[in-house]
Amino acid sequence: MVKLESSFKNMALVLTGISLFAGGLLASVYTVTKEPIEAAKVAKQQNAIKEVLPAFDTLAEADTVSLDGIGDFVLYRAYTGSDQFVGAAVESFSNSAFGGSIKIMVGFDAQGNIVDYSVLEQKETPGLGTKMVDWFKTDKGAQNIKGKNPAVNNLTVTKDGGEVDAITAATISSRAFLEAVRNAYAAYADDAAAIDSQSGATAVAND
Repeated sequence: MVKLESSFKNMALVLTGISLFAGGLLASVYTVTKEPIEAAKVAKQQNAIKEVLPAFDTLAEADTVSLDGIGDFVLYRAYTGSDQFVGAAVESFSNSAFGGSIKIMVGFDAQGNIVDYSVLEQKETPGLGTKMVDWFKTDKGAQNIKGKNPAVNNLTVTKDGGEVDAITAATISSRAFLEAVRNAYAAYADDAAAIDSQSGATAVAND
């Protein structure tokens, strides 16, 4: 084997070769893992829809609801076998979290009451903000938001004059989570109002 002369040119060639090899390896790994990662995200989303909705037989195709100054929200309407509307799941978000942004799925019944929620994505501090996964559905103090209606209940943290206990030592994460819940309801109510104006269906109560 010929030994390369130790020179700047040869070192540059060797480093370039190593970089190209590493880049190619990373690209191949990304290609192999991209599809399974996307499949896992879709599966998590579908499971979340089922988890947060009342019992239903059919699910309408996803709709996008745009809220001025906030963004786009994906909404899934659920019906019984007799085509009776039973509620909707809304994929919502907040960009005000401690870790940057969170994405959640919130389910509402036909009256606009929260059925359940599921956290889809979050980058909060382990042991603090990550508690949002269960915190706001736990029957302790004023933590549980299930059964509450954002049109009636003040779904902000008690420190801000609201009705919900923040996660201990994670107020920023709690505010972001509740903002995402309120955004979800705003998208749900906006969609219901649009349906009502077109078909005469019962709109979400907003008093």
